[in-house]
Amino acid sequence: MSPNPVSSNPILRRTLMWSAVATVILAVVAGVVGFLVGSVEGLVSGLLGVLLAMLFLAITGISILIANRWFGDPLYVQLFFAIVLGGWLLKLGVFVVVMIVLSGQPWIHPMVFFLSIVAGVIMSLVIDVLVLTKMRLPNVSDATLPTEVPEDRAPGVSLPTEVPEDRAPGRHHIVPEKPVDEGPADSRTI
Repeated sequence: MSPNPVSSNPILRRTLMWSAVATVILAVVAGVVGFLVGSVEGLVSGLLGVLLAMLFLAITGISILIANRWFGDPLYVQLFFAIVLGGWLLKLGVFVVVMIVLSGQPWIHPMVFFLSIVAGVIMSLVIDVLVLTKMRLPNVSDATLPTEVPEDRAPGVSLPTEVPEDRAPGRHHIVPEKPVDEGPADSRTI
């Protein structure tokens, strides 16, 4: 495991923290609305829907944070995708089992349950957008540049320290234009 932090970790942690706070707020709202619509069944359905939505949406972020612990390991890419794919498969399996178990329960108010799940998903997407637009992440992250190796230089060759303007990078193919000589004025004047 590498001690170097991955630059996406703070973004994922902030997303999970904001999601936890928003989940508590949304659970209170969904519970109150559910209670007003369907009494105790509506209250339980609203709370359960928000809880399930946040659980399923948090699994991906948590699996990426866990996978990033192996950053720098030679098998990092394989481990990363195995852990994240395992998280998605876990999420899919739990979702199917929960929906089968809850499908015919008399204490579930289906419309409140459905709308609370949808509200949880929308809230998570809004939080993701807000966090990602406010965070600063370098264009090239977690990269190390190669260092100069003395053996790479030819013996007796010294590189110029200053590049002339006409030899600047990206300008080697440009041929300077010669000024156009307009020549003598036309002798035929009217």
